[in-house]
Amino acid sequence: MTLKVTKVVGGYSQIPVLKEVTFDIKNGELVGLIGLNGAGKSTTINHIIGLLTPFKGQIEINGVTLAKDHDAYKKQIAYIPETPILYQELTLQEHLEMTMMAYDLEPNQAWEKAHRLLKMFRLDNKLDWFPDNFSKGMKQKVMIVCAFITDAPLFIIDEPFLGLDPIAVHDLLDLIEEQKHRGASVLMSTHVLDTAEKYCDRFVLLHDGQVKTEGSLPELRAALPDAGESLDDIYMSMTKAAQQ
Repeated sequence: MTLKVTKVVGGYSQIPVLKEVTFDIKNGELVGLIGLNGAGKSTTINHIIGLLTPFKGQIEINGVTLAKDHDAYKKQIAYIPETPILYQELTLQEHLEMTMMAYDLEPNQAWEKAHRLLKMFRLDNKLDWFPDNFSKGMKQKVMIVCAFITDAPLFIIDEPFLGLDPIAVHDLLDLIEEQKHRGASVLMSTHVLDTAEKYCDRFVLLHDGQVKTEGSLPELRAALPDAGESLDDIYMSMTKAAQQ
């Protein structure tokens, strides 16, 4: 079990956004975090990566909590945010070097991975570029390269397809499959339900800060037999029922 979220209550103020959220991600599994805007997806992610502290409940990565061992917990996560976060004063090469230092990566092995990924995302001739030189999609690719040079057991990817061209989307999905085969786990928040349906092993459907249902697509169909066959059908049916 890579990630275990147990009865987490939390948010940004004294009024909780998350209401006893519970789910897990097994080794080598891609789980889609699905929900409307305001459902609690970003809040859930911010609690997992340690930007927010739960009011109640517990979050473990391979048995380690943030309170138990801050550094060991953080080094198990590779995070790709929805909006790229880059340092304006650092070049692409310096971003990669900083990532290698943060994760204690062996430089030769890390650079071997980096050069492969840079070529894949057509950034191999831009090592001396600063963030101001990059488009939004290119900044997103920088974040992807920095994340995937690590050997983190847990990848958290928030709305990864925004701003990416179709080739980059395909390459990212291939990288996720590679990491799954290595045994790493992936939590992916996305509104692109047809892609999630095709690639995710299981789904966690959030509504109003609560897990309304979770499971594989066949399990969701069995739990909601009148909702429809596709993930989009199931989610829309569940959302409409919750709003009534």
